Amino acid sequence: MHTSLAELIQAKGVLLADGATGTNYFAMGLEAGEPPEFWNVDSPDKVKSLHQRFVDAGADIILTNTFGCNRHRLKLHKAQDRVFELARRAAELAREVADGAGRPVIVAGSVGPTGELFAPLGALTEAEAIDTFCEQVEGLKAGGADVAWIETMSAIEEIRAAANGAIAAGLPYTATCSFDTAGRTMMGLMPGDLGPVFDGLAVAPVAMGANCGVGASDILVSLLEMTGSHPQHAYISKGNCGIPQFRGVDIHYSGTPELMANYAELAINAGAAIIGGCCGTSPEHLAAMRTAIDTRSRGPRPTADTVVSVIGALANSAPTVNAEGGRTSRRRLRD
Repeated sequence: MHTSLAELIQAKGVLLADGATGTNYFAMGLEAGEPPEFWNVDSPDKVKSLHQRFVDAGADIILTNTFGCNRHRLKLHKAQDRVFELARRAAELAREVADGAGRPVIVAGSVGPTGELFAPLGALTEAEAIDTFCEQVEGLKAGGADVAWIETMSAIEEIRAAANGAIAAGLPYTATCSFDTAGRTMMGLMPGDLGPVFDGLAVAPVAMGANCGVGASDILVSLLEMTGSHPQHAYISKGNCGIPQFRGVDIHYSGTPELMANYAELAINAGAAIIGGCCGTSPEHLAAMRTAIDTRSRGPRPTADTVVSVIGALANSAPTVNAEGGRTSRRRLRD
């Protein structure tokens, strides 16, 4: 039952992407500071187990365990020469689970940022960045990934470099940013300006959008801004499970399955074609989101005020665009 991401969006209308990798791995025994990518070789059963739990919860898309699988991040662990090996093995593990699902499940090769600054602020050049991402995507492709899932990006230069790396490797791609800094990415990109980032590239993304960030309410408001600015694109919303809260030295997320089901419903009404969970999202949360996608009737396009009334206060305080295209103060909605 092999299909492409674009074909599956067309067939189903709204797809469910999986939940968190890192926070679920910590619950499974990953130690702080340990690269999750090493589990692809050292603990493959644990990697497959999480994929399987997400598929059992109803995920249409599972992300490979390769968020930091690039030479710059792996260099911190003296593993910069293992990019292709680890990426390929991660895709193979996800592919095994997807192929055993009995229904179409997309294997999305997770591609996170390098952690480096581009010249002139840093030493990373465009050519080096493209080569870095191409190496990772080539490994993912060799292992059976259907699409490169570029995520948690901040800088326009890095988004385009990752896209060009995927294009060079011959794999379709999606791209999401984290709008976690006063309604913008850390490098200043606004949600409504994401679409033009891909202008002039040889291949356009299959879908684009937002992931991670600071909470379910904030990512929904970012989604409203994106879908209001460029409604012709397919959009992704893969938000955190509520707000992170410290309990001693541990981080817990405030979102309940009911909250994430409500988040999924609002994301559909806001125009998302792919909805998933990021940090803190367990298979149990995902199952509730699956039920909401399958059973709740489509409603009117929400406003930012609707999002806050249903999901909770915004964490960010910068202004953003509401559903009617006007400016709405995030600070006012917090109070």
